[in-house]
Amino acid sequence: MRTQPITLLIAALGGEGGGVLAEWLVDLALRAGHPAQATSIPGVAQRTGATTYYVEIHPQSHAELGGRTPVMSLAPVPGCLDLLVASELLEAVRVIQNGFVSPQRTRLICSTHRTLTTFEKLAPGDGRYDSARLLEVARRHSRDCATFDVDATAREAGTVPSAVLFGAIAASGVLPFDPAAFEEIIRDSGRGVEASLRGFALAFERCRAAGGVETAALPAPALCVPSGTPDLVLLGHARVVEFQDAAYGDLFMQRVDRLRALARRFGAAADGDLVREGARYLALWMAFDDVIRVADLKSRAARFARVEREAGAGPGDLLRIADHLKPGLVELAGLLPAAIADPLLAWESRRRRDGAAPLALPLKLRADTVGGFFALRLLGALRPLRRLGKRYAEEQALIEHWLATAEAAPAFGVALELVLCGRMVKGYGATNERGKENFRSIINSLKSSDPAAIRRAREAALAEESGTALDAALSQAGAPPRAVKAVPVRWVKPSLAAPKGHATK
Repeated sequence: MRTQPITLLIAALGGEGGGVLAEWLVDLALRAGHPAQATSIPGVAQRTGATTYYVEIHPQSHAELGGRTPVMSLAPVPGCLDLLVASELLEAVRVIQNGFVSPQRTRLICSTHRTLTTFEKLAPGDGRYDSARLLEVARRHSRDCATFDVDATAREAGTVPSAVLFGAIAASGVLPFDPAAFEEIIRDSGRGVEASLRGFALAFERCRAAGGVETAALPAPALCVPSGTPDLVLLGHARVVEFQDAAYGDLFMQRVDRLRALARRFGAAADGDLVREGARYLALWMAFDDVIRVADLKSRAARFARVEREAGAGPGDLLRIADHLKPGLVELAGLLPAAIADPLLAWESRRRRDGAAPLALPLKLRADTVGGFFALRLLGALRPLRRLGKRYAEEQALIEHWLATAEAAPAFGVALELVLCGRMVKGYGATNERGKENFRSIINSLKSSDPAAIRRAREAALAEESGTALDAALSQAGAPPRAVKAVPVRWVKPSLAAPKGHATK
């Protein structure tokens, strides 16, 4: 008979109910008469820090122990986990990287879905980790591995991931308790019982169906949209219509027709890579991020429903939503006509050249209040005026330049590589401006170059933010060097309170 505690580690993200799950496990053990304890290390936010919960349950009941009290650990010991449960794939690999999982001992249950990290989102190109490779690491370093989409299961059941993971733990067979005892814990919790039981049952079946070793295949990480051109064009059309209006959608279709005509001119398929990828980047570019779009997205009913679901708020709970916004003068001026925006931007440029910090307007809007919600809706309702703004005109001019450059390409390979450069324009603020600057450097300098040279330059620009790799790629292709940017030097008077001989910032 086993005399050592059963060890479980739960790796979750903020707002997923990991603390509730740990409490349920301890309650489950105590009701069955087994010693148990749990400790937690709360994270900072959704992806800046993981939230882990460590649970130990003794396999012998108090009666079987005969008055003896087992000694339990407050933290997991590397290589001594019986079960690792992760609500997200990268979190499972993070625990494996820290050495807690043993191929001889640890059973692993993890979700196949991904919640992107901050570093993945900030990457100039596609910074996502390869999910297939992450899954392979999970399989190789655990005794057996059962995976399914925890997030999708929770949404299907209308519950939170904690209830889903509870069902997966019951299905794992690691704990010596009947599934009915797990369900009783949920019933006695008194909140969201029916939805939690649905999530428990779905996870129980899906974890069993995973078979411990054989798991459902993950989608390929390269594309997040359907691969067929008709579907992709329809998705792009819907996106730009939602962004602006039907006339804007017509403009999108006209530009897609230009891409099709370009493909046919070179004898390529009208639903091949050039059209498919061009339509994808065109839709993302035409629906660019600006203050109006941000306000519109933050005031939609779907957004409030998502926040309520992620926070685990029930029908009678009060939920406060505070949005922290900090639009800069450049973003605000982009909404104005060029005649007004140009003098403001020139003034801001002089300020920045003299070493002043960028002007910005810090805002804190309570989206759950009438005033805050009305402010967001009012800003989002400025969509019809977007066409009058300087930013809109600049985006359309650069898109036309992109398409015209591809249309003037001497060969299909050159045209394709120029079209693929559209992926460099992304994000907002400094990220967007840096991407556009690199984009212009490539299509203006290498528009008649070898396709491989364009591809190397594009990949260099997407690889790092400093521009050093791009400069090297452009130089290798024979392009003239880019102008050196002037960086203002800021002189700061030393503080009167600073000790003599010490530098101050």
